[in-house]
Amino acid sequence: MADDAPVGGFAGRLGATLQESDDGSATLTFQAADEHLNPAGTLHGGVVATLVDTVMGQAVRTTTGDGEVPATSQLTVTYLRPGRPGPLEVRGRVRTRGEHLTICEADVEQDGRAVAHAVATFALLER
Repeated sequence: MADDAPVGGFAGRLGATLQESDDGSATLTFQAADEHLNPAGTLHGGVVATLVDTVMGQAVRTTTGDGEVPATSQLTVTYLRPGRPGPLEVRGRVRTRGEHLTICEADVEQDGRAVAHAVATFALLER
């Protein structure tokens, strides 16, 4: 997929940009701004959850056939340190792809430091 491709859905409305997506992996970038912060002044956990869910879904889509649609059935996000305004890199990868379920992982980094780690299960639905 081309660099700097727009991301659809909610993550796209937040401003996430798809950098690459191929062979069971994907990378997003995101510019955190004041509007993405919680009352404590750090990056809102819901924004982080949206980003990891989106990048893992994109990674799964690189492995699916025409009639398959990935749907998140479980998502666990471990927040490792507070995010701040500024650029984030979000990387997702397929760990195990089964016939009906796929397991993925994602990492969020800011300034070379881990912000969050996530694990998700995606159900593969037929259109």
